[in-house]
Amino acid sequence: MRWAALLRGINLGKRQLKSAELKAVIEGLGFTDVKTLLASGNVVFTAPDARAEQLEAQIHAALADATGLKSEIFVRTPEAMDAVIAANPFPDAATDRPSFLVVTFHRKPVDAAAIDALMTDYGGPERAQAIDRELYIDFPEGQGRSILHAPLGKATRDPVTTARNWNTVLKIRDAL
Repeated sequence: MRWAALLRGINLGKRQLKSAELKAVIEGLGFTDVKTLLASGNVVFTAPDARAEQLEAQIHAALADATGLKSEIFVRTPEAMDAVIAANPFPDAATDRPSFLVVTFHRKPVDAAAIDALMTDYGGPERAQAIDRELYIDFPEGQGRSILHAPLGKATRDPVTTARNWNTVLKIRDAL
């Protein structure tokens, strides 16, 4: 079965990991047809008879052993990535400003009611909507100056996530 693994916080600040190192770690687990994407902690591979939680734990441990990095890992199947793309509540942002549309990946479903309540009271230019284990955020003015990050973190109550912009989401799916 094909899988995409998204590593949290790779190549941000001091957490540097070369694509060749990541590929070697994944291949060292016996997985095949390994391809890294964009030097930002994205890798696709084939792993027979695996469960998502098992893969996340295996990759986390192997990465820590081989490189010392203790990144959180989020895996998705091609079908799950297709569902992420199909569920996008902001198709205009995907077309007009795909690098400003961000998907945060979570392990468990995001509390949609909490996100809806936050956005009702927020009043900024951003839009956010939770669908299953993903949170879609449209940053029409970019992420850098947005003050939405902290309130979203409180609303999701999930400190362990990883985010990808829409361009990257599509590249990951295409690589699967």
